[in-house]
Amino acid sequence: MKIWRLAPLVGLMFCSAWATAQAPAARVLAAAGPVSGLDLKGFDAKQRAQDDLFRAVNGAWLKSSEIPADKSAYGTFEQLADKSDAQVRALIEGLQAKPQKEGSTEAKIAAFYASYLDTTTIDKAGLAPMQERLEGIAAIQTRADLAKWLGAAQGISNTPILLTVMADVKEPNINRAVAMQGGLGMPDRDYYLKADAKLAEVRKAYLAYLTTLAKLSGEARPEQVAGQVMALEQRIAKLHWDNVRNRDPVKTYNPMTPAQLAKRAPGFDWPVFLQAAQLGGIDRLSVTQPSAVLGLAQLFKSVPLASWKQYLKLRALDESAQVLPQAFRDARFAFHGAALTGAKQPLPRWQQGINEVNVALGEAIGQVYVAEHFPPAYKARMQELVGNLMAAYRESIDGLSWMTPATKAAAREKLSKYMVKIGYPDAWRDFSKLDVRRGDALGNGLRSAAFEYQRIALRAGQPVDRAEWGMTPQTVNAYYNPALNEIVFPAAILQPPFFDMAADDAVNYGAIGAVIGHEISHGFDDEGSQFDGDGKLRNWWSAADRKAFDAIGAQLVAQFNKYEPLPGKKVNGKLTLGENIADLSGLQVAFKAYQRSLGGKPSTVLDGFSGEQRFFIGWAQAWRYKARDERTLQLLTTDPHSPPDFRTNGAAINHDGFHQAFGSKPGDAMFKPSEQRIRIW
Repeated sequence: MKIWRLAPLVGLMFCSAWATAQAPAARVLAAAGPVSGLDLKGFDAKQRAQDDLFRAVNGAWLKSSEIPADKSAYGTFEQLADKSDAQVRALIEGLQAKPQKEGSTEAKIAAFYASYLDTTTIDKAGLAPMQERLEGIAAIQTRADLAKWLGAAQGISNTPILLTVMADVKEPNINRAVAMQGGLGMPDRDYYLKADAKLAEVRKAYLAYLTTLAKLSGEARPEQVAGQVMALEQRIAKLHWDNVRNRDPVKTYNPMTPAQLAKRAPGFDWPVFLQAAQLGGIDRLSVTQPSAVLGLAQLFKSVPLASWKQYLKLRALDESAQVLPQAFRDARFAFHGAALTGAKQPLPRWQQGINEVNVALGEAIGQVYVAEHFPPAYKARMQELVGNLMAAYRESIDGLSWMTPATKAAAREKLSKYMVKIGYPDAWRDFSKLDVRRGDALGNGLRSAAFEYQRIALRAGQPVDRAEWGMTPQTVNAYYNPALNEIVFPAAILQPPFFDMAADDAVNYGAIGAVIGHEISHGFDDEGSQFDGDGKLRNWWSAADRKAFDAIGAQLVAQFNKYEPLPGKKVNGKLTLGENIADLSGLQVAFKAYQRSLGGKPSTVLDGFSGEQRFFIGWAQAWRYKARDERTLQLLTTDPHSPPDFRTNGAAINHDGFHQAFGSKPGDAMFKPSEQRIRIW
């Protein structure tokens, strides 16, 4: 899930299958000398890096590996995520194996997980755990009642208007409320509106799912109810901004007072809504998509209450289906798993439970996780690598030919203010007031969501806590947050083979070094570059420099627009521009940092490859991945990241170092004349 204004790495992970066995021997290997870190078994000897770097490095793996039945995609991210989940499972089972103090966080973790796994109790309970929620929906009699229910559901349900609290992008030291579009049961507006045969199949499956939910919940005319809910969601979808428009931080920043909002978007009881959402005392908020919110206010006024109640009922059932009886769980997988992503069977129940407990009590688990799985030496080495990458980035800014001195100085100032977080937070969240009850899986989920939302809502008008993290330590990912001007690397991404203390520097710079460079570069991509070093949305560019930057970005858009992952389905170069800039720039800077690390000496040849070649092989290994067509279509529609094979080759083809390392020449599929290569940072 992409948290708004965070730029997560999402999926740049190493394959654990070939290298996890190296981890116990890391100290021995390090003492004996560096290893290459290359997975030679994954290579395709019939492919040349000069023609297809991704398939030359990963071709044998692509041919021999099957996507597991419970997954829609498989690769380095999924393998490391599985490893992290297994580690968390062992930690939780360790807590369950011995008595825990009643009310302690450890007891809550054990009870939450056990309750989720107890499908016997869930099945016996039927819809009883949902009755209070369903009765609350049924009790809606007025438009004010509707506004109150929607406000109270914040943090729990995906309502048409969503509220959160985050740093004000014009005053980044203060938290303020934000209202944004929501309320769809399918991933994106295009699933409802686009004339496309594949998306039409998904629409048909979604209608069947809604019909099943209506039937299982006792509706007398389930097909009719499902059709009405689908029609309402289509009206909501028509109001939504598309994903490209949502990437514009200027257009999506629209501050106003609650009174101004009520005047601009009449037809909805905003005071009741905000009060029920624990934000009744705010002096202002920002509306991310004003035209959508105005249109939604009109829908709240004009659509019959009976239709809204049907919609809220089916949305609530969908959101809680995993902790309802088996028929609900099966129906949910048939749509969200099979139809949307192509998965053949659900994740094991234990792994679903790990996902849920990570959402509810993630930092509490993380505190135990880092003590067990994150050696201090990893953090020290990462700090060294980040320092090297930052130094290389400063040099890169100094060497830009298209940027004037004044803007270069502003860029250097921003870079100097980066905050770096590695491994885990310095202070842990307090879960003492979270109510977890053994045997109440559905209630535990609702209460934990409400607990987290209350924590967020209470921040409105308060100073920003710059020590807070947006991911747990056991998350296999990384991110850049422009409002805090920070780069963050959770512990789970900093492990062999992705970050290998025993491996030679070349692969580490090509992998974790490129990740570091990627996250640094998000501060200078088309979105992040609109924020200054203090996290403020402010134009620090000269007009000429911005024009030159945008022109280079347009070249990258054009390059990626040509890529076609599925027949007739191309990458959206505008949607993926920020990530493509970060990939390209991160790889460029990581290579410079690797060269600096050599101190003017030639690189060592290991496994028959020079250090420069191993750098790019390490980059390609990090993107090892294959996906089902349904999942690829979903990501092409919604995801700001390009598919991994195009990310691999799309950045490398513009890199002088790649062409020098592999001696590419005219006629090679990946050859690109030097004057046509795209260079940004």
